[in-house]
Amino acid sequence: MSTEPSLTPKEMGHNAWSGMEILRKFQSIFIGCVLASIGIILLRHAHLVTGGTPGLALSLSYLLNASFSTVYLIVNIPFYILSIMRMGWSFTVSTFLATLILSTTTMADRLFPAFTVPDWAGAFFGGAFVGVGLSYLFLNGSSLGGVNILVLYFHKRFGWDPGKITFVIDFSVVMSALYSVGFVKGAYSVLSVVILSSIISFSKGRFPIRYKPEVSSRSIGTQENP
Repeated sequence: MSTEPSLTPKEMGHNAWSGMEILRKFQSIFIGCVLASIGIILLRHAHLVTGGTPGLALSLSYLLNASFSTVYLIVNIPFYILSIMRMGWSFTVSTFLATLILSTTTMADRLFPAFTVPDWAGAFFGGAFVGVGLSYLFLNGSSLGGVNILVLYFHKRFGWDPGKITFVIDFSVVMSALYSVGFVKGAYSVLSVVILSSIISFSKGRFPIRYKPEVSSRSIGTQENP
């Protein structure tokens, strides 16, 4: 006869809920990344950039004639340290997963024949898709890494408008990318940033602002038993 304790109905329900929650989390991250990747593909075929780490990676990929996916993964590496220290392991793992998914989904562009996108369409639709994708990730406690981590940290720490923070950072990224895309396309890139930031600002009231770092069981025990 087995001496192992059986799970109580409460514990069984908790385990089932945890599994469903993990599945829901992955689904949310996947949807957000697919939306953002559509926007990045449109921007790339219009030879435009946008803000944040995706925009910086796009600009560098133009200059280096390198794969966006590879550059994007490399650029994100330093920001994971900040995420672990300030946002906790749960947020960091979700963000790392989102980064991998976005890098993978943007590779699907290679399966399609070559095509070009008008500047105005790339700016409008590209910025809109990236903005909606980012907002969806923010709403589900994740991000696309890089400066998005800074945006959510400032929103959490100081309550700053994530849309305005995103615009300031993204505008700086686009200005630094003028050399690789030129003035006209740079102007359209600014338009994409305005659209992206406006969508994030519109959604800011629903963003979770508490991303608590992981707390060890020893720390909890110390707090409960001073």
